[in-house]
Amino acid sequence: MYYLQVYAFYDEIVATGDDVHLVSFVSGELEPILYENFQAIDADSSPIRYRACFTTDMNHSLLTETYVPVENAQPRIAPAWFDCFDADAIGAELNVGTALTFLSEKNIAYGVDRVVAVTEDGRGYIWHELNDCGAKAYDGSPTGESCPPRDDIEGNN
Repeated sequence: MYYLQVYAFYDEIVATGDDVHLVSFVSGELEPILYENFQAIDADSSPIRYRACFTTDMNHSLLTETYVPVENAQPRIAPAWFDCFDADAIGAELNVGTALTFLSEKNIAYGVDRVVAVTEDGRGYIWHELNDCGAKAYDGSPTGESCPPRDDIEGNN
């Protein structure tokens, strides 16, 4: 069972050259950013298993003036073998302000947003996080009118 949870469900993602993008303040559209050293894993078993690491030369000033921030984002633990992604270290940097988070894609899966964090020294991390609609949908609460419809959840309009 341990092997299944930690290794079997994950696949390594091959970089495509368009792997890291953020939502622009101006257009509201996804814009690719400059990056190198991309590594990523994902699993079909859950929409929140995606993790990625990269480096970028883009600084915090440029990023905060150009892209939509995400408040209170917290990285999820990655398997230990995916050692570029240390959720505790990323979280510590977020807490002291040496890393900032940005919206990469809203509703990449129903109720799940893609979040990108970038540290002052150019290390970048990506993960998926439940948004308000996803948190409500997955805990069984009524999602309300502000959430998009989801056909595969009974009673959700």
